[in-house]
Amino acid sequence: MKKLLVAFSLTLFISAGFAQEQKEKTETVTLTIDQAVEYALKNSRTLKSNDIDLEIKKRASAVSWNVFLPTVQATGTMSRSNDFTPGTADIIASAMSNGAVPLPTDYDKEEDRWSTVGNVSISWNFSLAYFGQIKAAKAAYEGQKITWEQSQKETITNVKKLFYALFLQQENLKIQKSTLENARRRMIQAEANFKNGLIPEIKLLQTQVNYENTKPNVDSAEQTLNQQFDTFAFLIGLPVGTKIELSGSIEPTYIEADTEELLAKYSDRDLSIKSLENNIKTIKIGLQALDLSTWTPALVLNYGWQPVYMGSDGAFHFYKGLGKDDDWFDNGNLSLTLAWNVTNMLPWSSNRQQAKDYRQNLAKLEISLEMLKENQKVQVRKAVDTLNQAKQQIENMERSVQLAQKAYDMQLRSYQSGTTELLDLRDSENSLNQAKLGQLNQKYQYISALMDLENTLNVTLTGSGNSTAKN
Repeated sequence: MKKLLVAFSLTLFISAGFAQEQKEKTETVTLTIDQAVEYALKNSRTLKSNDIDLEIKKRASAVSWNVFLPTVQATGTMSRSNDFTPGTADIIASAMSNGAVPLPTDYDKEEDRWSTVGNVSISWNFSLAYFGQIKAAKAAYEGQKITWEQSQKETITNVKKLFYALFLQQENLKIQKSTLENARRRMIQAEANFKNGLIPEIKLLQTQVNYENTKPNVDSAEQTLNQQFDTFAFLIGLPVGTKIELSGSIEPTYIEADTEELLAKYSDRDLSIKSLENNIKTIKIGLQALDLSTWTPALVLNYGWQPVYMGSDGAFHFYKGLGKDDDWFDNGNLSLTLAWNVTNMLPWSSNRQQAKDYRQNLAKLEISLEMLKENQKVQVRKAVDTLNQAKQQIENMERSVQLAQKAYDMQLRSYQSGTTELLDLRDSENSLNQAKLGQLNQKYQYISALMDLENTLNVTLTGSGNSTAKN
């Protein structure tokens, strides 16, 4: 009985956990456009990766002076000789005594086989090219800051565009579902009329075909919308599959835009141009550092302190002679060297070939910069034309919406008076919704073009930033 109660409790616990998990998975998240952007900036995996890249470049720039640090190395060695080798003093003593003193042939004690050597070396290198390396590190940091800012703006733009696109798709799906429902009602009405002998069978078949043809389109549109919501969730950092509900509307903030005026004021703020200019600057710094390392000498300063103990008690018991200066000697030295790599000065050397590569890549980047500036003019002109055209279309479609609204109101009054069928009223309502959707689409085009223009020029052209969804 006790086991049964435990099993029952465990089952309840698992069921409760599963129910809670399912609830969390199906919980709806309501987002305004500002909330979506804020969430993306905090949770986007791409932005987190860019933050790490920026931190790496920042740290490298902050400590770029470390090229001037000396190299300090300390070692200690104890060695044991296998075979005895007579020293110079032994050979001289034996020679001076005409062989009366025989040369030793082996060590007297085990301790005599050991020697102790310590070493502390300091090496400091200096080259004028180091200054170029420091400048290059700082330029790389500046370039990464531009890349980071680009990524931030691209993420914000993509989130806003997708938010508005999803909102537009939702409205379109509503109209398609309404059209499908009208087709279903027409089919039901046709079936009733056919049974009563009011219409021929061909009319019934036509309504059935119309309904069946409309269903796949609606199902496909709904599936596409769900997939887009998954993409949106991934983009802002929500778990894929999260049910999202959008809160807002598509209402653009209109501006007066002139291509020449915009280019004159903001053309130099383009982040893509700034990034390419920074790349050009970095290559120039690299070329300068390469030339300095080729045509100027490198200074190398070395100092080594190498204490060696060769006491009479043997190195194995060196502690017995720590106070005896005659048992220690310094085998270190101080050196100061100026070095040129003559091979690097030869015009066909790999060094000089690398310098030529630098110059050719520099020429390519300068051509790319010219192309980018011309493309900027094209993109700005295109965006301004789209803004003007979309604004005109919005105004034109406002009249269409008003006419469709007037027709719907008339149909509604007729339906209320009994002179119009319900399906005719629904058709009029669909026409009104289509007119509103067409106007909404033009508003989306205007907002999208405005965001593209602001991204291209790296500027905010509206008083409160890009158009935002309003509750």
